[in-house]
Amino acid sequence: MASSAASPRDPRSYATEEILRDGGSICIRAIRPIDGPLLLEHFGRLSPRSVYLRFFGPRKRLSEEEVTRLTELDFTTHVGLLATLLDGGAEHVIGVGRYIVVDSNAVPRGAEVAFAVLDEHQGRGVGSLLLQHLARIAETNGICEFEADVLGDNERMLDVFAASGFTVKRSTDAGVVHLSFPTEETDASRRIGQRRERQAAARSIRSLLQPGAVAIIGASRNSQGIGSAILRNLISTGFNGRIYPIHPEAAELEGLPAFAAVTAVGSAIDLAVVAVPQPSVEAVIADCARANVHSVVVISSGFAEASDAGRLAQERLKHLVRGSGMRMVGPNCIGVLNTDPAVRLNATFSPVWPPAGNVAVLSQSGALGIALLEHARARGIGISTFVSVGNKADVSGNDLLAYWAEDPRTRVIALYLESFGNPRKFARVTPDVARQKPIVAVKSGRSAAGSRAASSHSAALANLDVAVDALFEQAGVMRTNTLEELFDLTALLSTQPLPPGPRVGVVTNAGGPGILLADACEAKGLTLPELTSTTREALAAFLPPQAGLANPVDMLAAAGPEDYERAIAAVGNDPTTDAVVVIYIPPLVTRPDEIAAGIARGAAEVPTEKPIATVFLSGPGAPAALGGGPRGPLPSYTYPENAAIALAAAERHARWRRRTQGEVLTLDESAATAVRAVVDRVLEEADGPRWLSTSDVATVLSATGVELAGFAETSPDDSVAAAERLGYPVVAKAISSGVLHKSDVGGVILGLDSRPAVAAAVDTLRERLQRVGAPLERVLLQRQVDGVEALVGVTMDPTFGPLVVCGFGGVLVELVRDVAFRLTPLTDSDAAEMIDGLRSRKLLDGYRGGPAADREALIAVIRRAAALVEIVPELRELDMNPVKLLAPGRGAIVVDARMRIGPLS
Repeated sequence: MASSAASPRDPRSYATEEILRDGGSICIRAIRPIDGPLLLEHFGRLSPRSVYLRFFGPRKRLSEEEVTRLTELDFTTHVGLLATLLDGGAEHVIGVGRYIVVDSNAVPRGAEVAFAVLDEHQGRGVGSLLLQHLARIAETNGICEFEADVLGDNERMLDVFAASGFTVKRSTDAGVVHLSFPTEETDASRRIGQRRERQAAARSIRSLLQPGAVAIIGASRNSQGIGSAILRNLISTGFNGRIYPIHPEAAELEGLPAFAAVTAVGSAIDLAVVAVPQPSVEAVIADCARANVHSVVVISSGFAEASDAGRLAQERLKHLVRGSGMRMVGPNCIGVLNTDPAVRLNATFSPVWPPAGNVAVLSQSGALGIALLEHARARGIGISTFVSVGNKADVSGNDLLAYWAEDPRTRVIALYLESFGNPRKFARVTPDVARQKPIVAVKSGRSAAGSRAASSHSAALANLDVAVDALFEQAGVMRTNTLEELFDLTALLSTQPLPPGPRVGVVTNAGGPGILLADACEAKGLTLPELTSTTREALAAFLPPQAGLANPVDMLAAAGPEDYERAIAAVGNDPTTDAVVVIYIPPLVTRPDEIAAGIARGAAEVPTEKPIATVFLSGPGAPAALGGGPRGPLPSYTYPENAAIALAAAERHARWRRRTQGEVLTLDESAATAVRAVVDRVLEEADGPRWLSTSDVATVLSATGVELAGFAETSPDDSVAAAERLGYPVVAKAISSGVLHKSDVGGVILGLDSRPAVAAAVDTLRERLQRVGAPLERVLLQRQVDGVEALVGVTMDPTFGPLVVCGFGGVLVELVRDVAFRLTPLTDSDAAEMIDGLRSRKLLDGYRGGPAADREALIAVIRRAAALVEIVPELRELDMNPVKLLAPGRGAIVVDARMRIGPLS
């Protein structure tokens, strides 16, 4: 996908960066009138065969008239894109793609599409990316179909169309293959595009983490500074590739031959690590580009984190890197490492070399990254790879997730995040990864999630932190509150299977810790089931009479290694348990290392699908015997609560994996047409964001498939007559441009069942508004509807985009704050999960004698609100509150709704 594309609504300024299938990067941009010389150069570099295949015959040159026609485009009926690379700082074209409308008056409109890619860049996916972007622009311009004529022996171009995912029709005449296909994105083309994107991102990271040769720019002759520390780390940890120190004057550094510049090395270099002062970085990267370096890690600081000037320098750096076909980690980072014995890359200035293992770590903070490595080593958690992403100017967490998903050495992914560059792409990429490998994350900034002025319930309830929670819930990411919890959970996931259920069996030698664990499990949604009689009889056969045979199993203080071994085997094989937690507190009569050996032997007898965790309440911590038993390493915790929190998170993730992914609701074409007619009219009339009138909201909701209670909006004097037409009972609501929330000023009066009651209510509304200095401009009368009150809405977050919210409470929703958020698009499974996560969900079942409510109808309203977002990207806020949920099977009716839209920026 594009990393920074202009909107297809403005194709003249279309510009983005893409990753090719071999991991290299390119720029794709619109053709400009000044691009004639670039097109002529590109044509001159095409081989005679490529020219023949593109133009169906030999051509020696392009005429001046042809160049003008190919560069002066209207970007509606004629659109052209260039794929470019920088070489020596100059832009060169490696591929051209364009479409030209065949007949402007035809319905449906169709266009001819064609490509020309330099021979040396064919097979890298350039044509496929150009086709993807052209189809997106064409669909926006109302062009429904692409056509192409391809010579039958142009196999590579035919492969581009065949692998596109579009439904391609073929016919052949006199050796020419005629192709046609709709430009509208299909599920197949979307899946193919996303798969291509993930595979390209993964390949682009390989040269970063599996380099064969590394250049270090910034090491000094006096062995001081960050560059020298990185060079020493590479040498001391036994990097298995070639190391090239770069220094403008030194002949050797740390015993290795040094070179004046990267271009002076004369050998292929996969990775360059840059640790020079900020003003020198750009020149160094330009030298790397001339040397065809694949990837760079920029340690240097002083960029976007420092100043506006630094931000501009970072943008130039990114453009230079991506335009030259490279990838970049940083700037402002501590580097990357890979513990693979075949690589042994420590391109960081961290003093810590962690043990090799199966946990991949991303840290957005350099200093905290060093602490993470140190803590991992102290906990005995093995690391596969580590990346400090710094400012994330180029390589992001999304790219690394794509790599780690394919990395056979990585089993668990741990993230420390401070911000999101592209959260919607994260939401798209992450679920597929999380279904293969658990992802654990700490996201800082909960307390700063803070507040902003909001004009609807939906917006008032939303903040950055709930958006993060919503993103992680949908994506299957396990969020922890602290770094300690992150390592606790990682220790479990890196050594144990996910629990098949919430039932925990506990073996302990002391009652108190067992009770603490039981309390913590219950608080986190886990259960301690009663063990079967067979298990209890087996335990009674070797434990003393005073032992507790319930769950937790309290073996008493004198329990020895054999007691632990046999008890763990018995509890672990009990059919009522899904996981086992073993607690040991050291009395005087046993030794921890002997107990640990017994625990390890007992664990080997437990079915491998059940995770086992241990709690060693002893000063020295867990004995080494837990790390190498027959079953493999067993995670150990300092306190019972830590084990319960980790196990509960793993069990919740296991449930997320088992759930069906569900389906996204798409509104039909007639609904979209009706909604867009309202939205386009309002936007044309308004200069900026605007609230829709009640009648317009009713039209939009009706087209969307959401029922709004019957209403009439009238002048105060006509209210009685309108109530007669609606039928009683009715509700009267005040309408005034100075009042946002009617209930705040007493602007809603219920239970009006007669003409006099309506007349009196209007007088009351007028008096109440006068008290707050607002006139009663209009009165909204609605049929009164009874039912359980819910809220469904949408708010637009500037970072995360549209957020759908649901909750209970009606006018009290902001006080109760029992709400759930999700990003769009959301599935029916997401909607059901939103409801199940609410504390007050029991209201739907008829809490304490109250009426039961239609849960499926609430799911439907949530899904339709999400579907509306896809039709109306201009939606700023949508508030449906209250939504009255009727009896099961009877549906839901929206009683009050507000909708605000604004032009796209």
